[in-house]
Amino acid sequence: MKTKHGQSQLPEIALPWLVVAQLATWIGASFIWPLTSVYLNKRLGISLSVIGIVLFCNCAANMLGSTISGRLFDRLNPYPLITGGMLLNALVLLAMAFFHGWPVYWVWLVCMGFLGGWNGALVNSIATSLRKYPGRYVFNILYFSQNLGVVIGTLIVGYLYDYSIELLFIIASCLFLIGTLVAFCKFKPIVAYHARRQEQKKTGQTPLKAEKMPKANFWMTMGFFITLGVTWLMYMNWESNLSVYMVSLGIPFHLYSTLWTINAGIIVVVQLILARFPRIFKSIYLQIYFGIFMFAVSWLTLIFAKTYPGFVLSMSILTLGESTAFSAIPAYVNDMSPYSSKGKYQGMTLVASGVGRAFGPLFGGTLIDLFGYEIMFVVASCGILLCLLALLPLRAKLKDQVQFFK
Repeated sequence: MKTKHGQSQLPEIALPWLVVAQLATWIGASFIWPLTSVYLNKRLGISLSVIGIVLFCNCAANMLGSTISGRLFDRLNPYPLITGGMLLNALVLLAMAFFHGWPVYWVWLVCMGFLGGWNGALVNSIATSLRKYPGRYVFNILYFSQNLGVVIGTLIVGYLYDYSIELLFIIASCLFLIGTLVAFCKFKPIVAYHARRQEQKKTGQTPLKAEKMPKANFWMTMGFFITLGVTWLMYMNWESNLSVYMVSLGIPFHLYSTLWTINAGIIVVVQLILARFPRIFKSIYLQIYFGIFMFAVSWLTLIFAKTYPGFVLSMSILTLGESTAFSAIPAYVNDMSPYSSKGKYQGMTLVASGVGRAFGPLFGGTLIDLFGYEIMFVVASCGILLCLLALLPLRAKLKDQVQFFK
């Protein structure tokens, strides 16, 4: 197994400022996605099948934004890309405060999806430029801040939704504006990082074009991308069909919203533990395997969940999987990616998630319409478990051939 190390003598973006920007924007984003299905179905009278198409368009736009911005990070100055993306997101949310009927809400969701993918890929790509800390630590901290934002956002949204949806959008817009100001004032060191990379390309120290992954790295990474896509394919039903299911069982919407607060709270605790005790898992592979297995188990417990405590238990198990697997995969991809291609492959990580996000509500909704919720839960568990079983022989075959670029 070969390892290459990268050194940096240039000033870096301070990790705390990257965390602040991530936190502010995720609080704002967490005002929007938990309420979308319920708002469209209960207030605007949109059918679940149409909602599935709406969410598909949102996630397809997210994939497009991730792909474009990840590739542009490797070629252009990331500073105007990230500040411009966050500012546009703030403006879209402000527009939603005044125009949130049908079908304009659909248009705004597509814009939100594109900008969410754009900004997410750029933040992850910018994180790869930090050399002061190990990549695994950086991505754990970013994932921690993301989910701390979800804790705060989902805790508030369930109550703001009943009070004023216009105020909800305005506050979300202000939070993205805070993220924009942080990026504008504190992300300037990325300009020097980009200039150094361009100079290295001119002098031949790095390739003019983005390098391809070594073959073993590519196949290993593809295995994790497929697993990530399938996991998100199932997970998206928590954000769409499960909200309708719980409300149909007589569980109030604010309790469904509280589930996401519980979800993010557990993630925050787990990420703090992982940051304090990074050797709990002997390798990043074991951390990912454990997380994916917990995802599979969580869906089986949903078969028996008919009251709110049952959903809390299922969400807790799922969250244990999410907090261990989802934070480790971008770090793994970063270590496997050549220096001149890190933005590209961080974008592909979000694309893999986006494929699952795009088809998840439609896939789950179709299964539910044809066979009911319990069959959908079984299919979700089996699909994730099959991906996990396929990863084991893949890693056994390729583990001695992979190269790391740290």
